[in-house]
Amino acid sequence: MVKTQISILVLGILVFFNCNSNDKLEIKNETKPNQYITILGISQDAGYPQIDCDKECCNAYYEGTEPKKLISCLGLVDLLSKQKWLFDATPDISLQVLDLKKNHLDNGKVIDGIFLTHAHIGHYTGLMYLGFEALGGNNIPVYSMPRMKTYLENNGPWSQLLAFKNIELRQLQNDSIINLNNELKVTPILVPHRDEYSETVGYKIEGNNKSALFIPDIDKWYKWERNIIEEVKKVDYAFLDASFFRDGEMKGRDMSKIPHPFTTETTSLFENETVETKSKIYFIHFNHTNPTILESHHLKDSIQNLGFNFAKEGDVFEL
Repeated sequence: MVKTQISILVLGILVFFNCNSNDKLEIKNETKPNQYITILGISQDAGYPQIDCDKECCNAYYEGTEPKKLISCLGLVDLLSKQKWLFDATPDISLQVLDLKKNHLDNGKVIDGIFLTHAHIGHYTGLMYLGFEALGGNNIPVYSMPRMKTYLENNGPWSQLLAFKNIELRQLQNDSIINLNNELKVTPILVPHRDEYSETVGYKIEGNNKSALFIPDIDKWYKWERNIIEEVKKVDYAFLDASFFRDGEMKGRDMSKIPHPFTTETTSLFENETVETKSKIYFIHFNHTNPTILESHHLKDSIQNLGFNFAKEGDVFEL
């Protein structure tokens, strides 16, 4: 009898603390801004850990010292209009849609729209999960540039998504504003990249109060017709390609064949800019070999000490 009473008392205490914990989480959710961007993934196309990698970088995951990192993706949320969008359809789309639903907004929809940057595997292949063999989506809006749209229309299995009306393609034009609602607008911006199947764009995302630039993939800043320093100064946040930290980190591969701005190149480019400008930059889209993909690393610390930032899954940026 005494044991039973003690068990009931302990159970009651546990329930009390669990309920209090849930209440705190709900209060935290209520403090989110009306419109915001959230980071849903930070890794390069192949994810972290990467396939067949038994090097130190990925062993950290298998040894339990590093968490899995989802593929680079932004979520855009409007709590007033009860809408949410994805920027890129990654192979991790199932977890990223779940993140938006559980932690940000459950509006009864899978997603209100998806903006694609280009036709490399980490940026559009998540569309397959909207198809007949999986979700069986119903005319989910997918925003894409002209070449990207043509590629999806004329190549399987993507064309089947259209035939079965799982998705509805909406064509974008370079530097042409899309008004999502009265509070939010999106502008695609062409950037130079390895455009085997489609053109490549970054996006400017604007709210009533703040704006962001999202460029997860670009060959080199000097190849772009725009000045990246001036573009960063125009916005409040800049989520920029940091696939590789420096030249030579991909042992046995010619890195000139997979051009990206090295993190060290970007930091050097902004070396003489103010801390205010540097602090707008949040590096994203890390290859598994980039040491700054890790939760903690001395090279990451050195970059942060210069005034730059690193995107982290779960971060929220008010618009």
